[in-house]
Amino acid sequence: MITHFNPVADLIVVESRLWGPGGRVRLSLAIDTGSATTVVAPHIVDDLGYNPRHGVAVTTVRSAVGEEHGYILTVSRLAALGFMISRFPVHVFDLAAGHGIDGLIGLSFLRNFDYAVRSIVGTITVRPAVEDAGLE
Repeated sequence: MITHFNPVADLIVVESRLWGPGGRVRLSLAIDTGSATTVVAPHIVDDLGYNPRHGVAVTTVRSAVGEEHGYILTVSRLAALGFMISRFPVHVFDLAAGHGIDGLIGLSFLRNFDYAVRSIVGTITVRPAVEDAGLE
């Protein structure tokens, strides 16, 4: 599966979809291999009918600019890069403003796949992860 992105933009942003009790919504998510978890902004999950009471854990994210409080939420489905995962945990907290994104696709999603980013042409090629069958 090949997904296109704007090769001259500051972030690699892809269209995604998220499902919840109130339906589904389209998202703009940035690919972030430095993020262990997939992150979604609170207003998105609120609009889908989720709230912090649906969360499974309260969290604190520490960064160079301070702390953000949030929670882990298992959503019905998340689709991105041509694939869908059901009952997927996302980290819900506010992101820095000004980037025009609804969240991040982190390693919690990406580790399910073998992917290659071609920055010059603006494509991400993704296929389901397959073990090496003993190749070294």
